[in-house]
Formats: sequence, C-alpha cells, structure tokens
Amino acid sequence: MTNHNPGDPVPTEMDTIRYRREKFSTRLYRDCLYTPAHAWLRNEGDGVWRVGLTKFAARMLGDPVELDFEVQDGVPVERGQEVGWLEGFKAVSDIYTPLTGIFRGGNGALLEDIDLLGRDPHREGWLFRVEGRPGEDCIDVEAYMSVLDKAIDKILGNNSTL
Repeated sequence: MTNHNPGDPVPTEMDTIRYRREKFSTRLYRDCLYTPAHAWLRNEGDGVWRVGLTKFAARMLGDPVELDFEVQDGVPVERGQEVGWLEGFKAVSDIYTPLTGIFRGGNGALLEDIDLLGRDPHREGWLFRVEGRPGEDCIDVEAYMSVLDKAIDKILGNNSTL
C-alpha cells in the first residue's frame, strides 16, 4: 500500500505496528518514514511524497481548528522551510516540510473537514505533498518508536497525562 487515498483498502496488521505506552496507543505504518517532529511521509511514486501528522502530534495539538499554506503549488521548497500553519485547540504550530523539492499542494479535503486530521491522519487527513527527497533526519518506523518512547518519558517526567 502506498497511496492511502479514500477508497483504498484498510491497512492490515502486516502493514502496521501497534504501539502502546501508558495511555497512548496508535498504529504506525511500515511503509512510511517519520520525523523526530512527529510527521509521517509516504512515497506515492515518481518522487512525490505525501506528508501528514502522526497521531501523537495530532493529540498534542488538540482538536484542529484551522490551517493554511503559505506556499503555492509548484514552488521550490527546502527541508525545514515553513510551508504553512495549523491551529489546534491547544496550540498553533507552524508546518515545516521534511523534504527538499517542489511543493505539490495541500490537502483540499481538510478545508472542508479539518477533523480528518484527527480521525484519519494516515489516509484522508494528510497535510501536503512534495516532489523531492526526504531529509536525512527521516527515520523508519522502528526508530520512530524510540522517538515516541523518549517523548512519552518526558511527558511522564512532567507529571502530565497523555
């Protein structure tokens, strides 16, 4: 499975890894790369990557309220460049691209239903697409589980709840 467009088959247990720690649980997708900033990247083919928020990032943001992209389709972008912003109930966050390449647009479905970010973050709730190459800080699912462990350890050390 590479695209996860609406209507694609639901991922099977072989496509995912179940991650559970304290009160947080999620499915992590084997066909994705991840960033330490809790984004996922999925190769759509022909050098185009779809980018979205992980369930962990969406939960830390809170209920999504609004988003906008400051970069137009077809514009060159550099890894780490701010391409937009996302407002949630708990915070407003800038959206950065984990790729260098050509911005290929935001997910128009989010303009109609922003709640897709939390309800279906790996299928219909993706953020944007870039034609290019991921940065060196992009990691596989096993390495991302270590990132999650460290983030949860930090939260638990602050006596917060997930």
